[in-house]
Amino acid sequence: QVQLVESGGGLVQAGGSLRLSCAASGRTLSRYIMGWFRQAPGKEREFVTALRGSGGSTYYADSVKGRFTISRDNAKNTVYLQMNSLKPEDTAVYYCAANSGILYYTATAYEYWGQGTQVTVSS
Repeated sequence: QVQLVESGGGLVQAGGSLRLSCAASGRTLSRYIMGWFRQAPGKEREFVTALRGSGGSTYYADSVKGRFTISRDNAKNTVYLQMNSLKPEDTAVYYCAANSGILYYTATAYEYWGQGTQVTVSS
């Protein structure tokens, strides 16, 4: 079992930055693909980025490529999402998730989820 707790969300103006954290307990995150997803009101949950436990490959949705960066601190068993140049369309609840499989881009592949943290970007 893996327990995930996100933090770092908030209100920021367009063009600003936020860093989300996802602290894990139960098992080491290096065993999993760690992903960030987001869900805006009235929309489906969408893939944002993922980081493979072995090898460290990273993947990004086109909408965030070049602006968001996923990283992991193994000593703290924590995954981060650095978000720069934020836009109003980035407003959503952001979820951290862990996946022991292979697929990284689909929410159904992830077994463990955090409770989510709200990110609001004002124009």
